[in-house]
Amino acid sequence: MSNLRVLLSIVSAIVLFLYGLEAFSHEIQTVGGETLSKWLSRLTQRRWRAVLLGAVATAIVQSSSAITALTVALVDAGTMSFQSSLGVLLGANVGTTSTAWLVSLKLTSIGPIFIVLGALVSALPIRFRTFGKAAFYFGFIFFSLDVVSFALKPLSQSPVFAEILSRSSSPVMGVLAGMLITAIVQSSSITTGLCILLVQQNIMAATAAIPIVIGANIGTTATALVASIKMQKIARRVAVANVCFNTFGVLLFAPFLGQFGLKVVEFAGEPGMAVAWAQLLFNVVMTLAVLVLLRIFHGRLEALDASEAPA
Repeated sequence: MSNLRVLLSIVSAIVLFLYGLEAFSHEIQTVGGETLSKWLSRLTQRRWRAVLLGAVATAIVQSSSAITALTVALVDAGTMSFQSSLGVLLGANVGTTSTAWLVSLKLTSIGPIFIVLGALVSALPIRFRTFGKAAFYFGFIFFSLDVVSFALKPLSQSPVFAEILSRSSSPVMGVLAGMLITAIVQSSSITTGLCILLVQQNIMAATAAIPIVIGANIGTTATALVASIKMQKIARRVAVANVCFNTFGVLLFAPFLGQFGLKVVEFAGEPGMAVAWAQLLFNVVMTLAVLVLLRIFHGRLEALDASEAPA
């Protein structure tokens, strides 16, 4: 197979994955969008509850970008306070790690089961047939990941790709690559999923994949940032806060990112699992650190929330 055909196969598989993510997120919001909005707006008075809700909502929707964009929109509409939104944003970072665990545990084979089940349910003349579409696209996400995995196999024999990986193996380059790729594809899930698949096929070392996955946390903030451009000032502040949180987390890990990767690989044993563990540990530590800082600046945040809340 020529290099061009390999490249086209990989790009096509990635496009299928992105389509599945977008369609699944849309169906979930269509089925339970009003309920989801109410949960996010009413059950976030306590910061820890907001973090938990953001994590659960993101794990369900499989898109931190969708939850952060929705949170910014709710703040803009005055439905959610600035303070409450911060907890949801932090929780979304933890919830988005669910995709990495499903891929690292090699559960992508469940895709066809959900595709068939979803197609059958959506074809039935019953009230819950709308859930069939959500199940279909949930399966489509993981089926497309299997297609990506198959398309990536020829890269293991490509000297050109090996050279590219060797040049971007430093932690700093990895973080920058993760930021850029995720900002372009608007999904940290695709970046993380690809990295784990590459690691599982011995095309990329886990220590090289971990900085890319961590850099993806900054790249994924682009969606909410763009969505907030035409919104009120307080909504833009929420989007900027999201960027600041994730950038702070990366800077917190930056001095010992190489050692962190080695320790996680040693702890996890299996390289693919190591990438999932690294993403989870990064987001949990970052969330706890930011929550401590938010508690310190609690009074200032209350004043900011009161002064800039939409009329």
